[in-house]
Amino acid sequence: MNRPASRSILRTGLAIGAVLASLPLATAAGATEHPAGHPAESHEAADGARAADRHGCAVVWFDLGETLVHTAEDESTAYMPGAAAYLRELRERDIEVGLITNVPPSWGDTDAKRAAALKKEVDKTWKGSTPFAWKDFGDRILTPRTEAESKPAPALWERAKKNADGCRLVYQAETAEETDAAAELGYVAYQVGQPDRPAFLPARVIEHLADGS
Repeated sequence: MNRPASRSILRTGLAIGAVLASLPLATAAGATEHPAGHPAESHEAADGARAADRHGCAVVWFDLGETLVHTAEDESTAYMPGAAAYLRELRERDIEVGLITNVPPSWGDTDAKRAAALKKEVDKTWKGSTPFAWKDFGDRILTPRTEAESKPAPALWERAKKNADGCRLVYQAETAEETDAAAELGYVAYQVGQPDRPAFLPARVIEHLADGS
């Protein structure tokens, strides 16, 4: 029997549809070319600068296991299909990313120590041809300080929200339990890997959400 759609899927689906409907259709070439020195060139540069000034911000938080990284039966790890390219696209668009993931609190008494232990655990079993993009996440790797903080308890999402600095918050994970919990706290939540939908929330949708669309 098919499981009913989660609240976060329904809300996010409506948001995606509204944003995509508002986006202009791109030309096959992506833009009209102008000869060097053409007045339109300077106008486009000025428009780009103004757009940059207006551009908002968003932080895209992810679960790790079975969202960005897959653990095989032999316990080796590698990127989920499309995850490496998706992270690269977010990086190219200057969209910040973070991890909200459960690890044993005994791995360290700070987020930094637990994150270092997590990196070692993932890297020692990594079989992907492309290393995991730890640099993209910087110090935005949140892990539970106690068992009580482990997801789906709200503590980690609340901690991320306190440091949002006004940016729009997105959370992507493979389970409806987690996306529903994040949505209840005001995140734009997206359940990855669902049929008939993009594997991840499209980057251009995130940009428009950041701009308040």
